[in-house]
Amino acid sequence: MVVALPNPTTQSHTSAYHTAIEQYNRATQNLSIDDNILDYMRYPRREFTVNFPVRRDDGQTEMFTGYRVHHSTVLGPSKGGIRYSTGVTLDEVRALAMWMTWKCALVNIPYGGAKGGVVVDPKTLSQRELENLTRRYASELIPLISPHSDIPAPDMGTNSQVMAWIMDTYSMTVGYSVPAIVTGKPIIIGGSEGRTEATGRGVIITMMEALKQMGQSSRSGTTVAIQGFGNVGSNAASFAYEMGFTIVAVSDVMGGIYNPRGLDIPDLLEHVQATGTVMDFRGSENINNEELLRMKCDVLIPAAMENQITEDNADHVQAQLIVEGANGPTTPEADDILNDRGIFVVPDILANSGGVIVSYFEWVQDLQAFSWDKDEVFRQLQRIIVRAYDETQSNAEKFNVDMRMGAQMTAIQRVADAMKVRGFYP
Repeated sequence: MVVALPNPTTQSHTSAYHTAIEQYNRATQNLSIDDNILDYMRYPRREFTVNFPVRRDDGQTEMFTGYRVHHSTVLGPSKGGIRYSTGVTLDEVRALAMWMTWKCALVNIPYGGAKGGVVVDPKTLSQRELENLTRRYASELIPLISPHSDIPAPDMGTNSQVMAWIMDTYSMTVGYSVPAIVTGKPIIIGGSEGRTEATGRGVIITMMEALKQMGQSSRSGTTVAIQGFGNVGSNAASFAYEMGFTIVAVSDVMGGIYNPRGLDIPDLLEHVQATGTVMDFRGSENINNEELLRMKCDVLIPAAMENQITEDNADHVQAQLIVEGANGPTTPEADDILNDRGIFVVPDILANSGGVIVSYFEWVQDLQAFSWDKDEVFRQLQRIIVRAYDETQSNAEKFNVDMRMGAQMTAIQRVADAMKVRGFYP
């Protein structure tokens, strides 16, 4: 097969796409898949780059760059979040789209993987400017997105309001309301109960399954440190606290806090609401993010950014269990070190799949114009995640590999089987 850019072999070892490709290459070594299909799945199906103007409040016009990548549509329409960050690159979006493909396949929902982003710090924009940027970016995506081809969702730097603007922009373009064009939107316009909590809740469900597998049953005696206190980290902390676990440390972009006796998460949430950071929370000691990763605890949950646990710090991780709330927080080189040290890792495509699972529920509800209550959403979420965990564990044991390889092998095989049945067009 002759291919053009991107060439995975040229990627920097610090790039998210290099990590995604390296994981893919490792996982497929133990699978009997036709070489043509293997090569096909290695590359994004399509990539979209847009440069667009946004009018600022002072009347000046500023140019912004945005991306949308579809990695796969073999199992269904592509699905993936949109992030607003100054760190967004096409390389990062490619990696995140690939991980979304495996994530959707692993939990066995009928989606392929996509991802999008705009290079911007949303905190530097007024509400009007943020709406202008979102609506213009959404209008540029009109040729790509639809409820049957590509369904965006919120990610880092975006939220339900951003999704509402995208939904309205698309609906005004086609001339009628289309709630199913995005997920993660407000409930009043077709959002789902439980969507906000879904990813963090799923992280803790997989954590509890892993602790059960490891023979650790005490909840109050199990200490947890969480890097990242955005949507994923804060909801993971809330659910873990509710379940009786001891949260000893959390952090955000400003830094972290530590209390060996445990943090009062409801009080901490009020503190963050009032101050904008976890720092200086009463009764706790301020720490930095690197100290959190090296902290002595039972469970470490990296729920921030990619490439946080690397070959430079993996030797210093003291947790016995890592549950990846973020996408790609552990590099392949760090994986090798953690495996050699006997540290158990629940991989991202399993641990943080709760968001896309409930996004799928939201999409189904919108297409049927029939809503579920929160209890039903959480019941179905738990059922699907536990099933995916059991399948991953079974494959890991069958092939004598770690959980990351077990998860990726399960997902990649499903996509390959579907590709084989569908065949290459024309």
